[in-house]
Amino acid sequence: MPGKRRQVAVSGEEPRGDVLVEVKDLKKWFPVTGGVFGRLVGHVKAVDGVSFYIKPGETLGLVGESGCGKTTTGRVILRLLEPTEGAVYFEGANIFDLNREQMRRLRRQMQIVFQDPYSSLNPRMTVGDIVGEALEIHGVARGRSKEKRVRELLDVVGLNPQHIRRYPHEFSGGQRQRIGVARALALNPKLIICDEPVSALDVSIQSQILNLLEDLQAEFNLTYLFIAHNLSVVKHISDRVGVMYLGQVVELGGAEELFANPLHPYTEALLSAIPLPDPELKRDRIILEGDVPSPLNPPSGCHFHTRCRWVQPICRDENPPFVDVGDEHFVACHLRKTREKQ
Repeated sequence: MPGKRRQVAVSGEEPRGDVLVEVKDLKKWFPVTGGVFGRLVGHVKAVDGVSFYIKPGETLGLVGESGCGKTTTGRVILRLLEPTEGAVYFEGANIFDLNREQMRRLRRQMQIVFQDPYSSLNPRMTVGDIVGEALEIHGVARGRSKEKRVRELLDVVGLNPQHIRRYPHEFSGGQRQRIGVARALALNPKLIICDEPVSALDVSIQSQILNLLEDLQAEFNLTYLFIAHNLSVVKHISDRVGVMYLGQVVELGGAEELFANPLHPYTEALLSAIPLPDPELKRDRIILEGDVPSPLNPPSGCHFHTRCRWVQPICRDENPPFVDVGDEHFVACHLRKTREKQ
């Protein structure tokens, strides 16, 4: 069980110099108490040893079933949640070593777009106050200069700048999400974590928000961590894709490579569930048996072995290492040597 939080690096290596964000062996365990005296009885291992990196200007998609730890990973990277263990390097500096004032300054470089465009906006604040709040907090602009900046941001995300005095309830879901994007852009960040930003929207609106995010990325050289469960959306917007299962990343690679050549059985099952637009085309669906194990008591060895059709004795005893099989295609599977590309 984890005690006091420690910052550790994978294999003792220094952070890479060619990336914007590097996550090393990140863990977030939530304590579970029980009994009359509220004693500690276990931990929910929401994130359990996650490692990946994001290069400047790229989009890394993070996918997996509900409850796999995607959102928790994103919030720990922003230090909205404190980690149990591990390290997150932003431009070479471990953000968990920063004090309160240093972290406040860093937050200008790291922003988030939340999943729900309804609950993420304060209904008692106008659009101008919502988007401009960060400008005042960080001392960037006040008064007329703040209003001018807010109007510019609304125009950038495709909203009428004249609506600056309106309240969130006066906008549709898609418009509210555009307000959320404008708020994230207010401080000119380098990294934006998109936490399922289109899952609560109609399909016709989803494409508009995705196109907006791509246009903004090209215009402002943004870097995205795009969290989603819709694989078609992730393939469209991502440069690389990471697949999470029960708190761990089991496969990571270029989007085209991973979709064309999945090496992990879980990734294969996810991709087999993607609907095909042509009704005459058929795909062999891989049906996973059983339910996702509880993160309160994950299986020993490979977490996926209870549902894997290729399970071997070693899978039940040893957790497979997360290794590069070539061309920055990483996978954690004992059978990778027999299943990787020929």
